[in-house]
Amino acid sequence: MMELSLLAALAAWMRELIYAIVPVPLVVDFVMTVVGVAALLGIISMAAIVFTYAERKICAFIQVRLGPNRVGGRFGLLQPIADMLKLMSKEDIMPAGADKVVWALSPALLFVPAALVYAFFPFDAGAVLADVNVGVFLLFAVSGQAVLPFLMGGYASNNKYSFIGGMRIVGQMLSYEAPLLFSLLGVVMLTGSLRLDDIVQMQAHNAWFIFVQPLAFVIFLIAVVAETNRTPFDLVEGESEIIAGPFTEYSGMRWALFFLAEYANLLTAAILATTFFLGGYSGPSFLPGFVWFGLKALVMVFLIMWFRWTFPRTRVDQILTFGWKVLVPLSMINVFLTGVAMYVFGMV
Repeated sequence: MMELSLLAALAAWMRELIYAIVPVPLVVDFVMTVVGVAALLGIISMAAIVFTYAERKICAFIQVRLGPNRVGGRFGLLQPIADMLKLMSKEDIMPAGADKVVWALSPALLFVPAALVYAFFPFDAGAVLADVNVGVFLLFAVSGQAVLPFLMGGYASNNKYSFIGGMRIVGQMLSYEAPLLFSLLGVVMLTGSLRLDDIVQMQAHNAWFIFVQPLAFVIFLIAVVAETNRTPFDLVEGESEIIAGPFTEYSGMRWALFFLAEYANLLTAAILATTFFLGGYSGPSFLPGFVWFGLKALVMVFLIMWFRWTFPRTRVDQILTFGWKVLVPLSMINVFLTGVAMYVFGMV
């Protein structure tokens, strides 16, 4: 396959080059891992820059506005750079009475699981940093840790509104993890594997799971938007109710880390949908697999941004009621129907 040979040749060339410089296999493996991690961090950082611009332009298009049109010419292409310089120049203020250690750790720890999950995604055939047999389990075990930094930031800020905001987001994220995981259980049942590359290969040789599991995809899409804390589920930053939630007392680059993690999670949500329901890197051979993967992920990013600028924010009681009383039962029904279909068609 073209995409496999391309990536395999590139990885082999880099490995041979490093081995020629330092002929120690352990060192070569370490350097290749560092290169992979650096590439993933570069993707996340670039995505945050591009998505801040794209979000404003999409918002402007939907709401019949202009969007950025000053910095960088008529299209405002340098607006993300201006935002970054503004945040870097802002004073870093710690509130009086805050728990200094916990307050400082919160934004950094929030970014760690947001970045770590990228190690498990197969961006192309053979292009995965950690190709493990229990990839689905590890993926959600790591991503589930993102709940704690929100609570830490709200608690350590010595601000009752920040603490309330932290508690609300913990309740929301824990509530929507259940339907999110149940929605993917049908995919795992049909694949018979927790390895992400096996899920992609199953779709490459059959139909995409968005056609086989349409109910699961709808549940997944709603749940993953709630998990990324975006409108209509943005209780993290409900300005009209709780100021800015757990970020109220943060400024400068610490505040920016929260939103860097938000855009990393946005890309993660798009990649999850691409991997589990849109066939991953599989596609016609006239384009490399990683190109198909990127195009599908960008379509999902656009869809999630579209939701944000179309639907109004919901109340906290509506969000929790919808999650537990609608999405959880529907996701369990989908698992049951999947099991029945597998039995009827002799797949078990």
